[in-house]
Amino acid sequence: MNGYRRVRDLREDHDKTQKDIAVLLNMQLTVYQRYERGERELPLWAAIKLADYYNVTLDYLVGRDFNKK
Repeated sequence: MNGYRRVRDLREDHDKTQKDIAVLLNMQLTVYQRYERGERELPLWAAIKLADYYNVTLDYLVGRDFNKK
């Protein structure tokens, strides 16, 4: 799924570290890193929070759409 790549790309585009986003999501850094690498499924609550944070749609975040809005 290319959605995991988008999670990383959005983070990098916003000049945030993995630690910054792990803190935002209130989780351990290693857990967030697994989501970003696609080793674990990103929970819906986390996807919603990230979509809101980056101001994009959930479809964009998970790679179902090319339009951010």
